[in-house]
Amino acid sequence: MMDWTDRHCRYFHRLLSRHALLYTEMVTTGALVHGDVPRHLDFDASEHPVALQLGGSEPDELAHCAKLGVRWGYDEINLNCGCPSERVQRGSFGACLMAEPKLVADCVKAMADVVDVPVTVKHRIGIDQDESYGFVRDFVGTVAQAGCRVFIVHARNAWLKGLSPKENREVPPLRYERVRQLKQDFPDLLFVINGGLTTTGQVENELRHLDGAMLGREAYHNPWWLASWDESFYGGQPSSLTREEVEAKMVEYMVREREARGTPWGSIARHMLGLRNGLPGARRWRQVWSDHRLKVLDPREVMARAQGSAVLAA
Repeated sequence: MMDWTDRHCRYFHRLLSRHALLYTEMVTTGALVHGDVPRHLDFDASEHPVALQLGGSEPDELAHCAKLGVRWGYDEINLNCGCPSERVQRGSFGACLMAEPKLVADCVKAMADVVDVPVTVKHRIGIDQDESYGFVRDFVGTVAQAGCRVFIVHARNAWLKGLSPKENREVPPLRYERVRQLKQDFPDLLFVINGGLTTTGQVENELRHLDGAMLGREAYHNPWWLASWDESFYGGQPSSLTREEVEAKMVEYMVREREARGTPWGSIARHMLGLRNGLPGARRWRQVWSDHRLKVLDPREVMARAQGSAVLAA
């Protein structure tokens, strides 16, 4: 979810669900060791609970970055061992790390030794065309010995060559049964399933067997689904917010961000373009919020135009 789940996106998603655990986009250790730390780690207090997802393969650097994450207030540190992109592979991290479980264990231990929040791992069920269950079972067993108790499992193999990142989310077959088998073999560990889940019914079915579910692109493209999660999955009260109220709160946030940091409203609005999916006038509403010719306007005026256009289009 690089370039997607930035702090503006997470602020938006927190308006929709009070309880869902939010994750940052993957932040590389190099970006924190050599780059602008506040730019990568700053977030709004309303985002809690929120996890920092790191990409890296050097235990010392990961330990340093994990300490930074805790210093900035993150509730969990997550190591990405699932991203298959060639750019990530060139840095020797992401899904290719699954071929080196002892190194991953060293990375986890280095982080767990210096922070007092959970250190978790996100990974695939295998790499390339190796479909053996033993591969992922041994990976989990080795990493668990280093202190990791939570594994977030994308239930597909990652093909390191020959597929684009998009194809890696679609071509390798989903094998939910592999994740359930991991839970049976490691009952004391927590397993969160990821990949291909698009409905509440699907999630509920997996929660009968597993400890959690991670939703990525479906949650991003159809964000109003999040508004039902507190009731569906956490036993909370139904959300009383309307789409229009969420949009108004986002505009208030745009105004604050512009005044405090000079943030263009378009870099925030892009994350909420799916808010009216399925409603009459949604296409015209998205067009207004995506119109760069309006970037000089106050976002409150843009909202008025967008809502008016949606009504007219309906």
